[in-house]
Amino acid sequence: MTKFNRDSPLLQPFTLPCGVVIPNRIAKAAMTERLSDKNFYATDALSNLYKKWANSGSGLLISGNIMVDKRYKESSGNVVVEDESGLNQLSKYAKSGTSNGNQFWAQISHGGRQSTIFSTFNPIAPSAVKLKKLGLFAKPKAMTIEQIEDVIERYVTTAKVCKKAGFTGVQFHAAHGYLLSQFLSPNTNKRTDEYGGSIENRSRVLLEIIKKARIELGADFPIAVKLNSADFQRGGFDEKDAFYVIERLKELNIDLLEISGGTYENIVFLTKRNERESTRKREAYFMEFAEKVRKETNIPLMVTGGFRTLEFCEQVIANNELEMIGFARPYLADESFPSCFVNKEKTTMQDASFDFPIKKMSDFAEAGFYDYQIHQIAKNKPLKPNYSPYAAIVRMTKNELVNGWF
Repeated sequence: MTKFNRDSPLLQPFTLPCGVVIPNRIAKAAMTERLSDKNFYATDALSNLYKKWANSGSGLLISGNIMVDKRYKESSGNVVVEDESGLNQLSKYAKSGTSNGNQFWAQISHGGRQSTIFSTFNPIAPSAVKLKKLGLFAKPKAMTIEQIEDVIERYVTTAKVCKKAGFTGVQFHAAHGYLLSQFLSPNTNKRTDEYGGSIENRSRVLLEIIKKARIELGADFPIAVKLNSADFQRGGFDEKDAFYVIERLKELNIDLLEISGGTYENIVFLTKRNERESTRKREAYFMEFAEKVRKETNIPLMVTGGFRTLEFCEQVIANNELEMIGFARPYLADESFPSCFVNKEKTTMQDASFDFPIKKMSDFAEAGFYDYQIHQIAKNKPLKPNYSPYAAIVRMTKNELVNGWF
C-alpha cells in the first residue's frame, strides 16, 4: 500500500464477514469508464487506469459496470462478461487493479430499460415502462419468465468468470435504476406474477442471484450489493422497501452493503437534491438513512457521495457509523488522492467547478466531463478541470455512436 505519514481511523483494516481483510476504509466507488474494445473486452487503458488507482493507497476499488449481456449495456463502452471468451484481457485488468495489496471488486450489472439506443432499440425490463430522458431510451419489452431465469444465471456466470480472472470480490448493482433496481421499484415493476407486486416478490430476482452466487463463489469470497435507500420518486422504491431487502440480505450473509439512491430520472446519487436539511448539514449523501440502518442491523455499510472533509470522514469511521467510505470524484480532481487527503496536504476535496445552463442536458454534460477526466488518467495525460461541458457532450455522444453503431 502507499505509505501514509500519519495515523488515521481511515487507515484501520476491516475484516469482512467472509473473513477477507480490506487494508483500510477508503474505497474507490464505481464509475463508468467506457474503455472497452469493440468486442466489449477489457483494454490496456483500463488496466493502466486501475493500476494507478491501486497504487493510490485505497483499500478497495470497485469497477464500473461490467455487464452480463452485450445487448443491454448502459454504455457502448462497457466491458461485458458473458463467458470466458475475453478472460485473458479480463485477467490483466484484474491483476492491475490488485497490484498494491488492495481489494478489487467487479461491479456486475444489466441496463434493463436504461440501456441506451446506442446499445439497443429493443431493451427488456420487468415491465414495459419507458424511461423518458433526452430520447436516448427505447420503450422496453416486459421480460418473460424464461428471460428472467436467464438473466439470473447471467449474473452468476459473470461473477464466476470475474472470480476466475482474479477479481477479489463482486458487487451486484441493485441501485440507480438498472435492471435489479427496476425489479425492486413498483414504478417500473408492474408484474402480477411471482416477480411483481409485494416487496417479497419484487426482491426475488436479487435474492435468487445472491443465493446462487454464494453457492458458486464460496463462503470466503466477498459478495456486496449496491442498493438504493429510495428512488426519490412518488410511488417508487422507498425506505420501508429498502429495510425489507436489507434484512433479507443480512440473512444471506452479504459482506458489504453500499447505500445510494435515485435513478436516471432523478439523479440524487450525484447531487444533494431531495435531501433533508439535516442530511445536507452532515456533508455526505445518504448518511441519514445509513444511521437508521445501523440502529437495526450490524450489516457492514458503505456510503458513497459527498464526503469531502477529512475531519468528517475520520469522525464517521471512528464513531462506527460506517465500515467503508466511498469516493468517486475526488479521484478525478487530484491524482494524488487519497494520500494527499489523509496526509492533510488537502483537508477538503473540491469537485471541479461545473455549471451548465441547459438544464435538460446538464446530467449528460456532467457525465461527459468526468468521463473525459477518467480517460485522461487512463492515457497518462493531465486532468483538465476547465474542460468545456459543450465539448464533453460532443465527445461522449461521438464515442457512444462510434462504439455502438459502427
